[in-house]
Amino acid sequence: MLKSHVLDDLYRHSSNVAHGVEVPAGARLLFTNGQVGTKLDGTTPESTAEQAEVVFDRVKAVLAAARMGLSDIVRLTVFLTDQNDVPIFVKARDHVMGTHKPGAIILVVKGLARPELKIEIEAIAAKVDG
Repeated sequence: MLKSHVLDDLYRHSSNVAHGVEVPAGARLLFTNGQVGTKLDGTTPESTAEQAEVVFDRVKAVLAAARMGLSDIVRLTVFLTDQNDVPIFVKARDHVMGTHKPGAIILVVKGLARPELKIEIEAIAAKVDG
């Protein structure tokens, strides 16, 4: 089981993330590639909120392929193309993650691989089988 560290003596994040996440010995690790908001049919929704929903569905699918779930995520690296979309992402992340607090970094970048993409997320997950 992952152990989240949320420290009272550090500035508290404004959303549901930890200052650090400890991975137990013997855990399997999973590193996803960047997941984007493009659906299976090749379409990409226009809004960041809809793209975030697709991204999290894709992350869940990759986790499931490794017999993991959202609660196994250690860290998210998030790329957004618009600073104004940070609250939109945070709302989506907090909804999807529930009480689980992974580590996270949010980067605002000039662009992603395709101009219609507004968000990309990579995840690191860990799980001890047993």
